[in-house]
Amino acid sequence: MATVNHRLAFERPIYELEARLQKLEAATGDSLAAHEDIRRLKRELTDVKKRIYSSLAPWETVQVARHSDRPMTTDYLDLVFDEFVELHGDKFFGDDRAMRTGFAKIDQYKVMVVGHQKGKTTKERIACYHGCAHPEGYRKALAKMKLAAKYGLPVICLIDTPGAYPGIGAEERGQAQVIAQNMFEMSRLPTPIICVVIGEGGSGGALGIGVGDKVAMLEHAYYSVISPEGCAGILWKSHTFAEQAAAALKMTSKHLLGMGVVDDVIEEPLGGAHRDHHQMAARMKIYLLKCLRELVPNRPDQLVAKRYEKFRRMGVYLERVLEPAGRGSADHLDRTAGSGE
Repeated sequence: MATVNHRLAFERPIYELEARLQKLEAATGDSLAAHEDIRRLKRELTDVKKRIYSSLAPWETVQVARHSDRPMTTDYLDLVFDEFVELHGDKFFGDDRAMRTGFAKIDQYKVMVVGHQKGKTTKERIACYHGCAHPEGYRKALAKMKLAAKYGLPVICLIDTPGAYPGIGAEERGQAQVIAQNMFEMSRLPTPIICVVIGEGGSGGALGIGVGDKVAMLEHAYYSVISPEGCAGILWKSHTFAEQAAAALKMTSKHLLGMGVVDDVIEEPLGGAHRDHHQMAARMKIYLLKCLRELVPNRPDQLVAKRYEKFRRMGVYLERVLEPAGRGSADHLDRTAGSGE
Protein backbone atom coordinates (compact mmCIF):
# COMPACT_ATOMS: atom_id res chain seq x y z
CA MET A 1 0.00 0.00 0.00
CA ALA A 2 1.30 3.43 -0.94
CA THR A 3 2.19 5.87 1.83
CA VAL A 4 -0.21 8.81 1.86
CA ASN A 5 1.72 12.03 2.44
CA HIS A 6 -0.85 14.55 1.21
CA ARG A 7 -3.99 14.57 3.35
CA LEU A 8 -7.33 15.84 2.09
CA ALA A 9 -9.66 17.65 4.50
CA PHE A 10 -12.71 15.47 3.79
CA GLU A 11 -10.65 12.34 4.58
CA ARG A 12 -10.09 13.40 8.20
CA PRO A 13 -12.36 10.66 9.67
CA ILE A 14 -10.32 8.07 7.75
CA TYR A 15 -7.01 9.34 9.10
CA GLU A 16 -8.37 9.43 12.65
CA LEU A 17 -9.53 5.80 12.44
CA GLU A 18 -6.24 4.72 10.85
CA ALA A 19 -4.29 6.40 13.68
CA ARG A 20 -6.45 4.63 16.31
CA LEU A 21 -6.00 1.31 14.50
CA GLN A 22 -2.24 1.72 14.27
CA LYS A 23 -2.01 2.61 17.95
CA LEU A 24 -4.19 -0.35 18.94
CA GLU A 25 -2.18 -2.80 16.81
CA ALA A 26 1.08 -1.56 18.34
CA ALA A 27 -0.17 -1.87 21.92
CA THR A 28 -2.26 -5.03 21.72
CA GLY A 29 -1.28 -8.36 23.20
CA ASP A 30 -2.64 -11.81 22.47
CA SER A 31 -5.97 -11.28 24.22
CA LEU A 32 -9.13 -12.22 22.34
CA ALA A 33 -10.78 -8.93 23.29
CA ALA A 34 -7.96 -6.88 21.78
CA HIS A 35 -8.12 -8.77 18.48
CA GLU A 36 -11.87 -8.31 18.40
CA ASP A 37 -11.41 -4.54 18.88
CA ILE A 38 -9.00 -4.49 15.93
CA ARG A 39 -11.45 -6.36 13.70
CA ARG A 40 -14.24 -4.02 14.73
CA LEU A 41 -12.14 -0.95 14.00
CA LYS A 42 -11.12 -2.34 10.58
CA ARG A 43 -14.79 -2.88 9.70
CA GLU A 44 -15.59 0.66 10.81
CA LEU A 45 -12.70 2.02 8.73
CA THR A 46 -13.95 0.18 5.64
CA ASP A 47 -17.48 1.51 6.18
CA VAL A 48 -16.21 5.09 6.55
CA LYS A 49 -14.15 4.84 3.35
CA LYS A 50 -17.16 3.48 1.46
CA ARG A 51 -19.41 6.21 2.80
CA ILE A 52 -17.01 9.05 1.95
CA TYR A 53 -15.90 7.83 -1.48
CA SER A 54 -19.32 6.76 -2.67
CA SER A 55 -20.64 10.30 -2.36
CA LEU A 56 -17.76 12.59 -3.32
CA ALA A 57 -18.74 16.07 -4.46
CA PRO A 58 -17.30 17.13 -7.84
CA TRP A 59 -14.76 19.44 -6.20
CA GLU A 60 -13.67 16.64 -3.86
CA THR A 61 -13.19 14.43 -6.93
CA VAL A 62 -10.92 17.10 -8.42
CA GLN A 63 -8.87 17.09 -5.21
CA VAL A 64 -8.48 13.31 -5.38
CA ALA A 65 -7.54 13.47 -9.07
CA ARG A 66 -4.78 15.96 -8.18
CA HIS A 67 -3.50 14.02 -5.16
CA SER A 68 0.30 14.11 -5.12
CA ASP A 69 0.45 10.43 -4.09
CA ARG A 70 -1.79 9.30 -6.95
CA PRO A 71 -0.05 6.88 -9.36
CA MET A 72 1.34 8.64 -12.43
CA THR A 73 2.30 7.44 -15.89
CA THR A 74 5.76 6.28 -14.74
CA ASP A 75 4.14 4.24 -11.93
CA TYR A 76 1.92 2.41 -14.43
CA LEU A 77 4.93 1.84 -16.69
CA ASP A 78 6.62 0.04 -13.81
CA LEU A 79 3.58 -1.85 -12.49
CA VAL A 80 1.48 -2.65 -15.58
CA PHE A 81 3.96 -3.20 -18.39
CA ASP A 82 6.62 -5.91 -18.57
CA GLU A 83 9.09 -3.81 -20.56
CA PHE A 84 9.43 -0.16 -21.55
CA VAL A 85 11.93 1.49 -23.89
CA GLU A 86 11.55 5.27 -23.90
CA LEU A 87 11.69 7.26 -27.14
CA HIS A 88 12.72 10.91 -27.03
CA GLY A 89 12.30 14.09 -29.03
CA ASP A 90 10.04 15.45 -31.77
CA LYS A 91 12.83 15.89 -34.39
CA PHE A 92 11.87 19.55 -34.56
CA PHE A 93 12.52 21.43 -31.32
CA GLY A 94 13.30 19.28 -28.28
CA ASP A 95 12.29 16.58 -25.84
CA ASP A 96 9.33 17.52 -23.64
CA ARG A 97 9.54 15.71 -20.29
CA ALA A 98 5.84 16.31 -19.65
CA MET A 99 5.08 13.76 -22.39
CA ARG A 100 6.57 10.28 -22.13
CA THR A 101 6.55 7.90 -25.10
CA GLY A 102 8.04 4.52 -25.81
CA PHE A 103 7.70 0.88 -26.80
CA ALA A 104 6.24 -1.40 -24.14
CA LYS A 105 5.00 -4.93 -23.67
CA ILE A 106 1.93 -6.05 -21.74
CA ASP A 107 1.59 -9.83 -21.62
CA GLN A 108 1.74 -11.01 -25.25
CA TYR A 109 1.03 -7.57 -26.76
CA LYS A 110 3.69 -5.14 -27.96
CA VAL A 111 2.36 -1.57 -27.74
CA MET A 112 3.32 2.09 -27.91
CA VAL A 113 2.66 4.01 -24.68
CA VAL A 114 2.10 7.77 -24.68
CA GLY A 115 1.38 9.57 -21.42
CA HIS A 116 1.58 12.80 -19.47
CA GLN A 117 4.00 12.94 -16.55
CA LYS A 118 3.59 15.48 -13.74
CA GLY A 119 6.67 14.57 -11.73
CA LYS A 120 7.11 13.41 -8.16
CA THR A 121 9.88 15.58 -6.71
CA THR A 122 10.01 19.36 -6.93
CA LYS A 123 12.85 19.16 -9.43
CA GLU A 124 10.95 16.71 -11.64
CA ARG A 125 7.72 18.72 -11.45
CA ILE A 126 9.56 21.81 -12.66
CA ALA A 127 11.14 19.84 -15.52
CA CYS A 128 7.73 18.40 -16.44
CA TYR A 129 5.86 21.70 -16.01
CA HIS A 130 3.44 19.81 -13.72
CA GLY A 131 2.23 17.72 -16.66
CA CYS A 132 1.52 20.65 -18.99
CA ALA A 133 3.06 19.64 -22.31
CA HIS A 134 4.48 22.04 -24.91
CA PRO A 135 3.95 21.71 -28.68
CA GLU A 136 7.07 19.57 -28.95
CA GLY A 137 5.47 17.13 -26.53
CA TYR A 138 2.41 16.68 -28.71
CA ARG A 139 4.56 16.48 -31.86
CA LYS A 140 6.61 13.78 -30.16
CA ALA A 141 3.44 11.91 -29.22
CA LEU A 142 2.06 12.02 -32.76
CA ALA A 143 5.36 10.96 -34.33
CA LYS A 144 5.53 7.92 -32.04
CA MET A 145 1.88 7.05 -32.73
CA LYS A 146 2.57 7.08 -36.47
CA LEU A 147 5.60 4.88 -35.84
CA ALA A 148 3.35 2.46 -33.97
CA ALA A 149 0.86 2.42 -36.84
CA LYS A 150 3.69 1.71 -39.28
CA TYR A 151 4.57 -1.48 -37.40
CA GLY A 152 1.00 -2.43 -36.48
CA LEU A 153 1.36 -1.73 -32.75
CA PRO A 154 -1.63 -0.64 -30.62
CA VAL A 155 -1.32 2.76 -28.89
CA ILE A 156 -2.09 3.28 -25.20
CA CYS A 157 -2.50 6.89 -24.02
CA LEU A 158 -2.44 7.78 -20.31
CA ILE A 159 -3.93 11.24 -19.77
CA ASP A 160 -3.03 13.28 -16.69
CA THR A 161 -2.75 17.01 -17.25
CA PRO A 162 -4.49 20.19 -16.09
CA GLY A 163 -4.06 21.46 -19.66
CA ALA A 164 -1.47 22.20 -22.32
CA TYR A 165 1.24 24.67 -21.30
CA PRO A 166 -0.15 28.22 -21.85
CA GLY A 167 3.14 30.14 -22.10
CA ILE A 168 4.16 32.58 -24.82
CA GLY A 169 6.85 30.25 -26.18
CA ALA A 170 4.34 27.41 -26.51
CA GLU A 171 1.93 29.66 -28.39
CA GLU A 172 4.71 30.87 -30.68
CA ARG A 173 5.54 27.26 -31.53
CA GLY A 174 1.93 26.46 -32.47
CA GLN A 175 0.29 24.97 -29.37
CA ALA A 176 -3.30 25.14 -30.64
CA GLN A 177 -2.39 23.99 -34.13
CA VAL A 178 -0.45 20.94 -32.97
CA ILE A 179 -3.27 19.81 -30.65
CA ALA A 180 -5.76 20.12 -33.51
CA GLN A 181 -3.36 18.21 -35.75
CA ASN A 182 -3.04 15.42 -33.19
CA MET A 183 -6.81 15.07 -32.90
CA PHE A 184 -7.18 14.94 -36.67
CA GLU A 185 -4.40 12.39 -37.17
CA MET A 186 -5.52 10.20 -34.26
CA SER A 187 -9.03 10.05 -35.69
CA ARG A 188 -7.69 8.23 -38.75
CA LEU A 189 -4.67 6.36 -37.36
CA PRO A 190 -4.92 2.76 -38.67
CA THR A 191 -4.11 1.01 -35.40
CA PRO A 192 -6.01 0.40 -32.12
CA ILE A 193 -5.93 3.35 -29.69
CA ILE A 194 -6.87 3.06 -26.00
CA CYS A 195 -7.05 6.27 -23.93
CA VAL A 196 -7.36 6.34 -20.14
CA VAL A 197 -7.70 9.46 -17.98
CA ILE A 198 -5.70 8.49 -14.87
CA GLY A 199 -5.97 11.79 -12.99
CA GLU A 200 -6.69 15.17 -14.50
CA GLY A 201 -8.10 15.42 -18.01
CA GLY A 202 -7.99 19.14 -18.66
CA SER A 203 -8.93 20.96 -21.85
CA GLY A 204 -7.06 20.57 -25.15
CA GLY A 205 -4.05 19.25 -23.28
CA ALA A 206 -6.01 16.06 -22.66
CA LEU A 207 -7.66 15.95 -26.09
CA GLY A 208 -4.25 16.11 -27.75
CA ILE A 209 -3.79 12.42 -26.92
CA GLY A 210 -7.44 11.62 -26.20
CA VAL A 211 -8.98 10.40 -29.47
CA GLY A 212 -9.27 6.61 -29.30
CA ASP A 213 -11.29 3.50 -30.03
CA LYS A 214 -11.75 3.13 -26.28
CA VAL A 215 -11.78 6.14 -23.97
CA ALA A 216 -11.93 5.33 -20.27
CA MET A 217 -11.26 7.13 -17.02
CA LEU A 218 -10.51 6.11 -13.47
CA GLU A 219 -13.38 6.34 -11.02
CA HIS A 220 -12.08 9.45 -9.23
CA ALA A 221 -10.50 11.21 -12.21
CA TYR A 222 -12.05 14.17 -14.00
CA TYR A 223 -12.29 15.08 -17.70
CA SER A 224 -13.31 18.60 -18.64
CA VAL A 225 -13.16 21.30 -21.28
CA ILE A 226 -11.59 23.61 -18.68
CA SER A 227 -10.32 23.44 -15.12
CA PRO A 228 -12.76 24.47 -12.35
CA GLU A 229 -10.54 27.46 -11.52
CA GLY A 230 -10.47 28.57 -15.15
CA CYS A 231 -14.22 28.24 -15.45
CA ALA A 232 -14.77 30.18 -12.22
CA GLY A 233 -12.44 32.93 -13.43
CA ILE A 234 -14.50 33.33 -16.61
CA LEU A 235 -18.04 32.99 -15.25
CA TRP A 236 -17.69 34.34 -11.70
CA LYS A 237 -14.55 36.49 -12.21
CA SER A 238 -12.92 34.76 -9.24
CA HIS A 239 -11.17 31.44 -8.62
CA THR A 240 -12.86 31.24 -5.23
CA PHE A 241 -15.94 29.86 -7.01
CA ALA A 242 -14.04 26.78 -8.25
CA GLU A 243 -16.26 24.46 -6.18
CA GLN A 244 -19.43 25.75 -7.85
CA ALA A 245 -17.74 25.54 -11.25
CA ALA A 246 -16.75 21.91 -10.66
CA ALA A 247 -20.38 21.02 -9.97
CA ALA A 248 -21.61 22.89 -13.06
CA LEU A 249 -19.09 21.32 -15.45
CA LYS A 250 -20.43 17.73 -15.03
CA MET A 251 -16.91 16.34 -15.39
CA THR A 252 -16.83 13.32 -13.07
CA SER A 253 -16.87 9.71 -14.23
CA LYS A 254 -20.55 9.24 -13.36
CA HIS A 255 -21.61 12.24 -15.46
CA LEU A 256 -19.38 11.47 -18.43
CA LEU A 257 -20.28 7.78 -18.62
CA GLY A 258 -23.97 8.71 -18.62
CA MET A 259 -23.43 11.25 -21.40
CA GLY A 260 -21.42 8.81 -23.51
CA VAL A 261 -18.23 10.89 -23.45
CA VAL A 262 -16.27 7.95 -22.03
CA ASP A 263 -16.84 4.28 -22.76
CA ASP A 264 -15.81 2.79 -19.41
CA VAL A 265 -14.99 3.71 -15.83
CA ILE A 266 -12.22 1.75 -14.10
CA GLU A 267 -13.03 1.24 -10.42
CA GLU A 268 -10.39 2.47 -7.98
CA PRO A 269 -9.31 0.73 -4.76
CA LEU A 270 -11.32 1.66 -1.70
CA GLY A 271 -10.23 5.13 -0.62
CA GLY A 272 -8.76 6.11 -4.00
CA ALA A 273 -5.86 5.01 -6.22
CA HIS A 274 -3.38 6.93 -4.04
CA ARG A 275 -3.91 4.41 -1.24
CA ASP A 276 -2.99 1.29 -3.22
CA HIS A 277 -0.87 1.66 -6.37
CA HIS A 278 -0.51 -2.07 -6.94
CA GLN A 279 -4.21 -2.82 -6.83
CA MET A 280 -4.94 0.11 -9.12
CA ALA A 281 -2.28 -1.08 -11.56
CA ALA A 282 -3.75 -4.59 -11.53
CA ARG A 283 -7.18 -3.22 -12.44
CA MET A 284 -5.67 -1.05 -15.14
CA LYS A 285 -3.88 -4.05 -16.64
CA ILE A 286 -7.06 -6.13 -16.68
CA TYR A 287 -8.88 -3.34 -18.52
CA LEU A 288 -6.12 -2.75 -21.07
CA LEU A 289 -5.84 -6.47 -21.88
CA LYS A 290 -9.61 -6.73 -22.31
CA CYS A 291 -9.56 -3.82 -24.77
CA LEU A 292 -6.57 -5.18 -26.67
CA ARG A 293 -8.25 -8.57 -27.09
CA GLU A 294 -11.32 -6.79 -28.44
CA LEU A 295 -9.59 -4.31 -30.75
CA VAL A 296 -6.52 -6.06 -32.15
CA PRO A 297 -8.44 -8.57 -34.35
CA ASN A 298 -10.18 -5.71 -36.24
CA ARG A 299 -8.91 -4.58 -39.62
CA PRO A 300 -7.45 -1.02 -39.71
CA ASP A 301 -10.28 0.27 -41.92
CA GLN A 302 -12.85 -1.14 -39.48
CA LEU A 303 -11.16 0.55 -36.56
CA VAL A 304 -11.07 3.94 -38.28
CA ALA A 305 -14.72 3.70 -39.39
CA LYS A 306 -15.94 2.71 -35.91
CA ARG A 307 -13.81 5.44 -34.30
CA TYR A 308 -15.33 8.06 -36.60
CA GLU A 309 -18.87 6.92 -35.80
CA LYS A 310 -18.11 6.83 -32.08
CA PHE A 311 -17.14 10.51 -31.92
CA ARG A 312 -19.74 11.53 -34.51
CA ARG A 313 -22.51 10.31 -32.22
CA MET A 314 -21.39 12.48 -29.30
CA GLY A 315 -23.38 15.54 -28.36
CA VAL A 316 -26.73 17.01 -29.27
CA TYR A 317 -27.42 20.01 -31.46
CA LEU A 318 -30.44 21.96 -32.69
CA GLU A 319 -31.26 21.79 -36.37
CA ARG A 320 -33.56 24.38 -37.93
CA VAL A 321 -35.96 23.08 -40.59
CA LEU A 322 -37.82 25.78 -42.53
CA GLU A 323 -41.44 25.16 -43.38
CA PRO A 324 -42.23 25.12 -47.13
CA ALA A 325 -43.75 28.31 -48.56
CA GLY A 326 -47.49 28.59 -47.98
CA ARG A 327 -47.54 26.37 -44.91
CA GLY A 328 -46.96 29.07 -42.33
CA SER A 329 -44.01 31.09 -41.21
CA ALA A 330 -43.18 29.29 -37.98
CA ASP A 331 -39.85 27.48 -37.92
CA HIS A 332 -39.64 23.93 -36.68
CA LEU A 333 -36.82 23.05 -34.30
CA ASP A 334 -35.78 19.43 -34.41
CA ARG A 335 -33.60 18.13 -31.57
CA THR A 336 -31.23 15.79 -33.31
CA ALA A 337 -28.40 13.51 -32.15
CA GLY A 338 -24.88 14.47 -33.09
CA SER A 339 -24.79 11.77 -35.79
CA GLY A 340 -27.54 13.57 -37.70
CA GLU A 341 -29.79 10.54 -37.33
